[in-house]
Amino acid sequence: MRPYVIVNAAMSADGKLSTIQRRQVKISGQQDFARVDRLKSSCDAVMVGIGTVLADDPSLTVKSDECKKRRRERGTDEHPVRVVVDSTARIPLDASILHKSPGKRVVAVSARADQKRVAALRSLATVIVAGEEEVDLVRLLDELGALGISRLMVEGGGTIIAGLVSAGLVDEIYTFIGNIIIGGKDAPTLADGPGFLDEAEFCRLTLLEVRRMESGVLLHWSVNK
Repeated sequence: MRPYVIVNAAMSADGKLSTIQRRQVKISGQQDFARVDRLKSSCDAVMVGIGTVLADDPSLTVKSDECKKRRRERGTDEHPVRVVVDSTARIPLDASILHKSPGKRVVAVSARADQKRVAALRSLATVIVAGEEEVDLVRLLDELGALGISRLMVEGGGTIIAGLVSAGLVDEIYTFIGNIIIGGKDAPTLADGPGFLDEAEFCRLTLLEVRRMESGVLLHWSVNK
């Protein structure tokens, strides 16, 4: 069974995730960071695309000692499985996500990825080959489900989120909207990629909650199936 997929993102008031240089921007504050940490700790795995790894070098670890304690009490690792979608195996072998803190890692590649890099990655992570030219997200989620991952958090970026939305794989979306305007027609948004050409294809959402937080607002959506 495929995992239940929860997308979480922070964006500017004009819908941008970062600048046109893909430079990380602080959009939310400590209250939202704590919320995201709790959400992450409630999931079996957290996933990002290679663009996020190259731009931000995240560790995707749980930060709160209390959250880590609760995970241990549930009989799970302190940190969720960390998953990177990386069609051509571009991830640096010294990336934080592969080394910081104990826990399991998964790197998803396509069949066209360089085999020497894939072999090197196998010493650091479980490598899943799914798809010929690009990672097939449906096949990847099937593989993650087979590994026992039932609840998956996705933290970006816009390309991987767009792919998941287009494939009908997303169940919930949290968006924190901050009080800044970043601008730039080429700056990444929540759902990049080719987009939908026909209104009938649009992904429809149901608003579950609106919460004022810090200097912005948190929106919680379910995805209409």
